[in-house]
Order: sequence, then structure tokens, then C-alpha cells
Amino acid sequence: MGIFNRWFRGRDAPKDSTAGSSYRFFFGGTTSGKTVTERSAMQMTAVYSCVRILAEAIAGLPLHLYRYGEDGSKEKALDHPLYALLHDEPNPEMTSFVFRETLMTHLLLWGNAYAQIIRNGKGEVVALYPLMPNRMAVDRDEHGQLYYEYQTSQDDAHTMKGSVVRLSPRDVLHVPGLGFDGLVGYSPIAMAKNAIGLAIATEEYGSKFFANGATPGGVLEHPNVVKDPERVRSSWNAAFGGSANANKVAVLEEGMKYTPISISPEQAQFLETRKFQIDEIARIFRVPPHMIGDLEKSSFSNIEQQSLEFVKYTLDPWVCRWEQSMQRALLKADEKPLYFLKFNVDGLLRGDYQSRMNGYAVGRQNGWMSANDIRELENLDRIAKEDGGDLYLVNGNMVPLVSAGAAYAATTQETEEPLSEETEKQAQEAEQSDRVRERRQKSL
Repeated sequence: MGIFNRWFRGRDAPKDSTAGSSYRFFFGGTTSGKTVTERSAMQMTAVYSCVRILAEAIAGLPLHLYRYGEDGSKEKALDHPLYALLHDEPNPEMTSFVFRETLMTHLLLWGNAYAQIIRNGKGEVVALYPLMPNRMAVDRDEHGQLYYEYQTSQDDAHTMKGSVVRLSPRDVLHVPGLGFDGLVGYSPIAMAKNAIGLAIATEEYGSKFFANGATPGGVLEHPNVVKDPERVRSSWNAAFGGSANANKVAVLEEGMKYTPISISPEQAQFLETRKFQIDEIARIFRVPPHMIGDLEKSSFSNIEQQSLEFVKYTLDPWVCRWEQSMQRALLKADEKPLYFLKFNVDGLLRGDYQSRMNGYAVGRQNGWMSANDIRELENLDRIAKEDGGDLYLVNGNMVPLVSAGAAYAATTQETEEPLSEETEKQAQEAEQSDRVRERRQKSL
């Protein structure tokens, strides 16, 4: 009966387990035989370049805290304690650039970014410290509430006591990447470990090939029985192995014959494989190939468009993740309707000097930009208000459509108004002088 029970029993209820550090797909083994981890992947130049480009791009964007006005406008909340924390120094040990660069690196490698939130007695955020994702676990307690469990080390800031610390969601800034449950993100390195493993294997093959003097391996054949094959192998490697012994002339004795057995790099398409893996890694991180040094398919006409697509389709999703995660974790419940956080990506979307000037000219002539508005965008000093720096000008021939008829009627009415006495007297005198001139011409 027990056998039948095991056969026909119902499926076990799904377990709600969201351990973040275990979302790296089991030890990093790949089909190429190379172990791929977050740190070993960074030794690949393509992975390092993609991670560095994205991390520095997010870290370099201006980050501001804005306040909504009563009329729907927005202004920088310079007096809010969170503004200086995010814009300048999240903690006494690092700048805002380094803090965001570190968290973005964690997000790209492990799929999650964590930071401990330090609050004062009023509940205000006073410091943010990065936490290593590989030592963080996310789970639920018996009441279904989320909690974060972190394993401390000597390298961490002394803000927590104990080897294992349980943190509430209120004390953790969590920026998750792409995931299946919406709570914890999966590691992009784990997802693409086979592609990265092949790139590592190809690079290692090239290193060993050139370390051997670009000479393929082979077999030493002897017509008789070799009594000590290990000694023969060692002496051959010592004499002709390695890059230092490349192109040496081998002298074979006693009828020995050397037969290469390895395929050539051309047959294995060594260079093509390496190049394809670079494109594959760039595709994983959605980075244009020209940004990591591959200019084969880039030209003067499309490279600017590729850069704009990088901002639109690559940076914007990361920016949204950052903005919404910080707003959810750092702002109080009563502050969320009044404040919002925003990265400024306008600097990355700016065109060349000529394109910017043409755009400013259109805005200036149509009356929706003043001279100071333009100078502020170009980081120039403001013009005094008395000198017309805040004036909004428009072309004289531009009138509202509904006022076009009224403007014409007003012009016609002005022309039909009676002339003044002085003007009328001058007109009569001119007319009399014309008549006298005509009579003189007729008499002649």
C-alpha cells in the first residue's frame, strides 16, 4: 500500500523560497568544462568592458531629489537630508559615484544590489552602505513577511553585530534585476555561463597555443620499443616546448618520426570563434559592439544612432529600476506623493554643437526658451534680468489662429481713420504745387 501511496500521492505544495545567493545556478559548471563565476567572468575583457561601461554610465548620471509644487511644477529639494546623501556622500567612506558604481556592478554580476539603510531616531536616512549579494539571502518568515539574512565579514562596515544578521525590508535598499518571482533577480553571468565559458576556453586555448611557440602537439613515433617514454617526452618538451624554443630545428635519432595530430587554428576557426563570443557577451548586456572596441559594423552615419539606442534601450530600464527601488525604500509613506527621485539622462542625449544650437534657435524664436534657459543648459553664466536675460521673444508675424481675422480688421480700420488737420493741410499744399507744375509744362 505504501508503494501505491508514493505513486498516486498528490504533488507537494510549492515552497516559497527566495534565497538570493542561491540564484546563481549551482556552482558555475559549463558545457565547455570551464567553471564560470562572477569573479572569473570579470577576467574576460568583453565582460569587464560591458560591466564597466554600464556601471560608470549609471554612476555618472546626475541624481536629484525633486519636490512637487502646488501648481504642478517641480524643483530640487535641496533642503531634504536625502538630497545630499544621494547626490554627494551616501556614507563617510565613499562618494555617490563610487557607491552607485559598486551597486551597479553587483547588479550586473549577481542580478541583485543591496545596501544597508542607517536611520536616525526620526526615521530619516543618514547613511547607505553596500552589501555583498553573494552573502545575502532573501526569505519569508512563518507569517509570510520578507526578511533579509546577511553573513558579515571583516571587510564590511561595522554597522552590524554578529556573523549572521537578519534585516527587515525597511533597513535594506534592494535593487533586483530580471527574475521570475519579482523579488529576487537572477545572475546574468549564471544565465550566460555557457557562452562565457566558451570564451574563456577559447582564450585559454590561444594562450597555450602561443605559449608553445604556435606549434601544435603531436606524436613521436619510434620503430622499436621505447624503454623510458617519460624521459623521451620530458627531453622533447624541454628542448622544443614553449615560446622560448619556437622555430628550433629538431634532430630525430634512431628512426624516430614526429607527426602532428592537432588541428590548426584556421581549421578550428579560432579568430572567428573569439570574435563571435565577444559579440555574444555584448548581446547579453545589450551594449553596442562599438562601445567595447568592435568597430567592424560601425560607420559615421550609424554610430550616433547606436549611442542613442544605448541610452534608450539599455540605460533607461536600469534607470527605472534604480529610481523606483530608491523611492520605495528611502522615502517615507507621507513623502512619496510629494517627492520623487530622478536621473538626468539629457546629457547623454545631447547632440553635437551645431545640432544643439539649431534646437536652441528654434526654441528662442518660438518664445518657449529665454537666453538664460539656454545658457543654463550650456553651463554658462546667467544674463542679468535688466539686460533681458529672462525675456521670452517671438517673431512679429506669428499670431494665434483665432486672432488672425481680428488682427486684419484692426489693421484695415487704422488705415481708414481720418487724417489729422496738419496732415490734411500738407496734402492740399502738395496737390496745389502739382497743379502749378502741370500748367507750366503745358504753356511751354
